[in-house]
Amino acid sequence: MAIGKGAYLKAITSSRLGSSRILDRTMEGSTPPSVFVGSWNYPKVYAGPLIAPIREECGIMDTPEAWIPAGWSQEEILSCRLDLVRGKRVCDVTRVEDPDACRLQEIALSAGSVESQATFSETPAGTSLSEEHTPFGPSAHLVEFEAESSRFEPHLERCYYDSDLPASDAILALHREGVPFSSIQKALSVGALGTGGKRRMVPTRWSITACDTTLADRFLSRVRQNRLIDTVRVHEFSSLNNHYAVILLPTPWQYEWMEAFLHIRGDEELLFSDHEEFRGKKGYSCVGGCYYSCKMAVLEGLEREGVQAGAIVLREARKGYIPMGVFNVRENVRHAMLQPFREFEDLPSALADVSMRMTFPMERFVTESTVLKSQFRARQTTLDAFF
Repeated sequence: MAIGKGAYLKAITSSRLGSSRILDRTMEGSTPPSVFVGSWNYPKVYAGPLIAPIREECGIMDTPEAWIPAGWSQEEILSCRLDLVRGKRVCDVTRVEDPDACRLQEIALSAGSVESQATFSETPAGTSLSEEHTPFGPSAHLVEFEAESSRFEPHLERCYYDSDLPASDAILALHREGVPFSSIQKALSVGALGTGGKRRMVPTRWSITACDTTLADRFLSRVRQNRLIDTVRVHEFSSLNNHYAVILLPTPWQYEWMEAFLHIRGDEELLFSDHEEFRGKKGYSCVGGCYYSCKMAVLEGLEREGVQAGAIVLREARKGYIPMGVFNVRENVRHAMLQPFREFEDLPSALADVSMRMTFPMERFVTESTVLKSQFRARQTTLDAFF
């Protein structure tokens, strides 16, 4: 019986649950700044700050864009993230002017770490690992929470006070001004972006995909007008027990995301994929948020270079891999798109080259792909001849 990606990832993380450190019901520390808004029981959700047990600048703990450039290992990221304690209270997503919501907005918009104090109704416990959001450590219901005042990041502050600026325009403007994706996503999540009465808190997982999708849609509208590349190109990058190969085709925009999970729990070799054609995709992807994070990263690179291409992205998650959020996909693919590309006259040559650095058999990728098989048919090349 085939296992779905969601069930598989849940099985990976369920064996790793536990507490990161011994805590009590009171805590003094700093928030990076960091917030988390849950989705359970929407529109009455659990929302609150993530607090580190240190009184110093700790912004890097909630800036995934910095982890790969800093050379952090998977273990270092987990050690850092599982020290973050999640405080939570029930919030109505529509009541963005309530004191609890305003406090979260002040945290999310802060230019640096914010000293914090918290009292919990019970001892914080557990951890949260997910393919959708970055990990965090123990959680508990908040009784009291205090945070020092902090100056706002200027670009975020400007969008916060512009109540006539639609959220999508704010996301695009902030990206253009170089504000990290993680900061934009947090501002959207706490209801700090959008036009006046339409502002809402957005569950963290949903806000990540919303930002990825908003940026990807804008990039795609521009990329569709660009000239086609004239050869097959390959960009590759590896980190955090993952290897990524971005194969760009000299075709109008089309996109396929294929990810193989190899020997994570034992001897399993599982492949999950989804794709879209020139007009885009209808409905939510069966492989989750990573589909949109990868798409955004590829289109960001194409838009930056001023070209158009079809894209097939192959991912291998290898032994030792732990789900740590879609940042893993977004930042790895971003780094891949910044690497010098290799050029090939045809697709079989490109695939043969890529296969030398992949563990998963290339024929499995091809036979389970929609876009790759269509490319072979279009060129009247048989799969048997390739294999």
